[in-house]
Amino acid sequence: MTANPAIPADKTATASPAGKHLTFNLQNESYGIDVLKVREIIRQTTITVVPQMPAYVRGVINLRGKIIPVIDLRVRFGFDGVKDTDLSCIIVVQVKMHDGKSTQMGLVVDGVEEVVNLAPGDIEETPDFGGKISTAYIIGMAKVKGTVKTLLNIDRVLCADELQQIRAVA
Repeated sequence: MTANPAIPADKTATASPAGKHLTFNLQNESYGIDVLKVREIIRQTTITVVPQMPAYVRGVINLRGKIIPVIDLRVRFGFDGVKDTDLSCIIVVQVKMHDGKSTQMGLVVDGVEEVVNLAPGDIEETPDFGGKISTAYIIGMAKVKGTVKTLLNIDRVLCADELQQIRAVA
């Protein structure tokens, strides 16, 4: 996984990552987010481009009358060769902003895998990749059926200032 130095190094405590997680694919790697953050999973739909947004912001969608910003996690994480497939979808999540308010955002992923129930023994701490690489958005590494899944703190995947900017436009 390529670390993105633009992702903030917020060191506030997080709750235990044990529990149910929705797992999904990005560039042939598996990731997981707390299932309680997930509002719904939808097929790819028409995304309206918003000018002057960062490259990872695809635009906005109209989801039953509500305008939702859509982020491409593949681009956000700096992956090359980003292309949608028939399995690509949008995971709509509830994200907590720095002011304590919550907002919904869509996350484009390569495909959804499953919901897994992780025990504390299934999760290891995030390895130290060196001083200049921020891993504050990773809450642990889960061992599931012989594979490793990176558990994400979806509130930290985007820094608060960027969330404010994106939400203000939407």
